[in-house]
This record gives sequence, structure tokens and C-alpha cells, in this order.
Amino acid sequence: MGIVAGLDSSSDSTRIVVRDSETGAVLRQGHAPHPLEPKAADVDPQAWLLSLGEAATGGLLEGVQAIGVSAQGHGLVPLDAQGGLVRPAMVGNDKRAQVAAADLVEGLGGRQAWADAVGTVPAAGLPVAKLRWLARAEPEHAQRVAAVLQPHDWLVWQLLGRPARRTTDRGAASGTGYWSARNGSYRPDLVELALGHQAALPEVLGPAEAAGTTPEGLLISAGTGETMAAALGLGLGVGDAVVSLGASGSVMAVHHEALADPHGMITSFADATGMHLPVVHTSNAVRALRGTAEMLGAESLDELSALALTSTPGASGLVLLPYLEGERTPHLPHTAGTLAGLRRESMKPEHLARASFEGMLCSLADAMDVLRGRGVEVRRVFLLGAAAGLPAVQALAPALFGAQVVVPQPADYAALGAARQAAWALGVSRGTLSPAAPPAWQGAAAQVFEAGEELAVGQAVRQQYTATREQIHPGAFSA
Repeated sequence: MGIVAGLDSSSDSTRIVVRDSETGAVLRQGHAPHPLEPKAADVDPQAWLLSLGEAATGGLLEGVQAIGVSAQGHGLVPLDAQGGLVRPAMVGNDKRAQVAAADLVEGLGGRQAWADAVGTVPAAGLPVAKLRWLARAEPEHAQRVAAVLQPHDWLVWQLLGRPARRTTDRGAASGTGYWSARNGSYRPDLVELALGHQAALPEVLGPAEAAGTTPEGLLISAGTGETMAAALGLGLGVGDAVVSLGASGSVMAVHHEALADPHGMITSFADATGMHLPVVHTSNAVRALRGTAEMLGAESLDELSALALTSTPGASGLVLLPYLEGERTPHLPHTAGTLAGLRRESMKPEHLARASFEGMLCSLADAMDVLRGRGVEVRRVFLLGAAAGLPAVQALAPALFGAQVVVPQPADYAALGAARQAAWALGVSRGTLSPAAPPAWQGAAAQVFEAGEELAVGQAVRQQYTATREQIHPGAFSA
């Protein structure tokens, strides 16, 4: 029996999960917050190491033979020629590079050119946009940049003792804006377009490869980005999609090929197994529920959910287009939400509550249809986020998505996936596992919901929503 660990360095904390390498059973867990200012855009990476050390106290890693590292995606760690920090790391949700991203789109010749080059149209969060921002806003720093890493790359490099060789994996590389998931190669010319000169980029490892071994003999796997690690932890395969319910939303699915989208609705990531993870984002999800709860005086989303379930499918004709903060899918950045179908009989709190749930889920179903329209198979939908536990979400989602809905129990899936990758690399190094597939551990414990006889009702609600969307925003998805 072997023991492996997965650590996830998210935007605010480090979580470590220790697992049996053969069965996947969780043996121990640790957690520590990052010693950072809340919502800091510039971060000293040493804070990630301090948090890691605190999370691993008390002999947590005793007996561990391999470690996998997951970390927040899209961060930028700029290094000088000696491997020192040029400036603090820029985190993934940094919005300063919005103008820089637009400059890059124009500089390469438009959205189609970027979709063809790397499968992704630059947005503010991508490292390629951060490099352009750096070149424009801090040219003295930009000139000193000799190498570029992401947070997971940097942590792996530190754990290995800062060797001359620096590595990443295809999952993290696909989120840079200068690596093509379709071709499996870097576009150094895009780094130069952004930064003004070339910079060393980490070697991209295969899913089952090891980044190296520490002097103590601890194997470090390739590691990956947080999104890809969570997919590995959930045990996703072809036919599976993940709907994330945060203030904003996203739909991600496993697919056999990279998808280039000149409209920018699909972001084409690689996963941590050799497959691909096309993602479609929406600007509004749970924020629509919270707004409705405030309007109706509901004290919680649980109360709003209970109220919604006293209404009927279609909310007595009431339709909410939940574009409260503008919308990314469809591309309506300057629009507002719409409440349609108001009649005397529909002007009741329970109908508005129901319309908010139906509107949120129909908007995400629209995003899912973007993927389905490109040949992505969706048979099973995993719902993530606190709102996934709401009875109204669980009751409505299967029929509106037209698929089985799975609500996993809350867990540190990114850390669990990082541990699974570590077990894979360990098994391959020992000749006990094939590099073609990760260890077949039991999937996440979950509740499962079927559409059943409600499928036709769900299709009718979708039709009502689509008719309203087309009336208010004609051709929004065909533009």
C-alpha cells in the first residue's frame, strides 16, 4: 500500500488531503488560510508556502510517497534571470488587464485569429493579458521578466528545491493564452506580442509524468490547475458536465477535442487526463436568486426555494431573464435583466420566486446548449456550489437541463484530484499503473436526480424562456 497527498492552493487557503494510493480512501486532512489581505490583486508567493507549511503540521504528511499540487488558475509569477521575483504575483481574478486583453485581440487580428491560435480569446484574467498589462503599466518590471510561471508551477518548483528545469502540465498551460490545447504547443510569438520580448516557459508534462523527486525521495507529480484537479477529483468522463453555481455561473464538460470559438463564448481548456474541458461562463447565477430574495423580503435562499416550490412550472407565465450584471453568454455586456409576462394573476411572490430559479437555470441551460451545439455530449450534470443543495434547484434542474443531475457531497475536490494524480504518477513510476488512465477510485458520494416525467414540462419552460429572450434580444446567440 502507498500513501499519497494532494494539496490545493486556492485564492485564500491551502487544503491537503492524504489518501490511500490503491483505494483512494481519505486518511488525513489539513487546512490553513493564506496570510494575505482579502481580495489582494498582488501577492507574495511566499504566503502560499507559509500556508502550505501550516496546513501540513502535526505529521500530516508522514509516510506520504508522492504529492500532487493544484493551485488557482490564471495567476502570473514573473521571474528574473536568477529565478527571483520581479514583482509580486498577479492573481487569477485580477481585472486590471481588461484594456490590455482588448489590445491583444486587436493586435493579432481579431477574435478568430486568437481562437485559431490557442483556442481562447484573451480576457483580463489570462496570463497573456497580464503580461501585456505589465509591459504597458510597469515597463521597468516587464523588461526584467526572463521566465513566467503560474502558481501551481511555482509551488512544484519550490517543493523540488528550485531546479534548473521548470515544469507545468497541459491543464494549467491551456489557461495561459499562449499554449494551444489543440496543437499541444506554445506560441512564443504571443508571449512576445504581450510582453515585448521572449521569456522562458515551463516544460509541459504529460498527465501521468512526474515533475521530479525531492532529495528526500518524495515524488512530485505534474500538478495542474484548480479546475482540472477538481474534474479529476470528481471522476468526470465523456458525457459529464459541471455546472458551477456561484454569483456568476459556468458550464464545463469533458470532450475529446479542443473547441475553437471565435465568438469567445467557449474557453477551450485541456484537462489533467489527456482530454479537454470546454467551458462557457455566464455573468449571472446565484446573484439573481439573492436579488429576488431581497426584493421579496426572504431572509434566506432556503426560504426563497420553499416559496418557489409553491408555484407551478412556468411561474404562471412570469419569465426572468437574469442578466442583472450584463451578460457574457449571450454576449450582452451592457444589458439589464428583464421581468416579462406580468399579468394580474402572475403578480404573486411565489411566481417571482419560481421565475428566478427557472431564469437562472434556463440561462445556464443556454450556456450548456452552446457546448451541445458543438458536438459535446451531456448525459450527466454535476451541480457544484452552495445553491446546488437548494430543493428548488434540485427539483427543476433535471428537466431544464434534460439530463441526470448529480449533487456531490461537499468536499475538497481539487485536493482530492491532486492526490489522484499523485497516485497515478507513483503507479506509473513503479510500473503498476498505465500512463493511459488514472487509478479507478470510487467516485464522489452524491445525490442523483432524474428528469423522469417532468422532462416535457421542462422543455415547455425552456420554450417560454427562449421565446422571451428572442423577443427582447433577437438573435443574441446567432450574432
